[in-house]
Amino acid sequence: MENRKKQIIDLAIQLIQQKGYVAFSYDDISKQLGVTKASIHYHFEKKEDLGAAITDKIMQRLDRFSNSNASISPKEKLKNFFTDRIEHFRCYDICPISSLQTDFESLPEVMQKKVKEISEKELLIIKNILREIQEQGDLQSSVDVDSLALMILAAGKGVLQYQRVLGKDLIADFMKQVSNLTVK
Repeated sequence: MENRKKQIIDLAIQLIQQKGYVAFSYDDISKQLGVTKASIHYHFEKKEDLGAAITDKIMQRLDRFSNSNASISPKEKLKNFFTDRIEHFRCYDICPISSLQTDFESLPEVMQKKVKEISEKELLIIKNILREIQEQGDLQSSVDVDSLALMILAAGKGVLQYQRVLGKDLIADFMKQVSNLTVK
């Protein structure tokens, strides 16, 4: 039972990465999983309920990242943040958070609130890592960490979009440039 629920959530996240929250349906899920729509409705009465489970899972991933990287260097944390995110994507999928942000105005109010919380959490993680790097002296003290965090996060998400359209791997170059930004 819980395994089916997890399968539905995982597939829904994939569909969000491929075509967005608004564009996928329970019919898409039922066909790909080989189950009836009633089976999906049993676990998630409304699409909004599934959306809440999806945002909860994304938040859990962010929390898990925050808690599991305490013992490594800030530079490694920054690298791990992006490699951890990318591991959950197939080659030409986009970030599920970006996809939800794109659909933001079309989302139910409850989901908008959750997407905002996720967005704030994701940005806070990058800000905190950059502050640590700055405190270690590997980032100039004059750098506005809040602005740099937003720039890096937006660039990372943008790279995934360009990678999807251009059909080539751009992640390695992005990671190299992020690493270069944090060298004093």
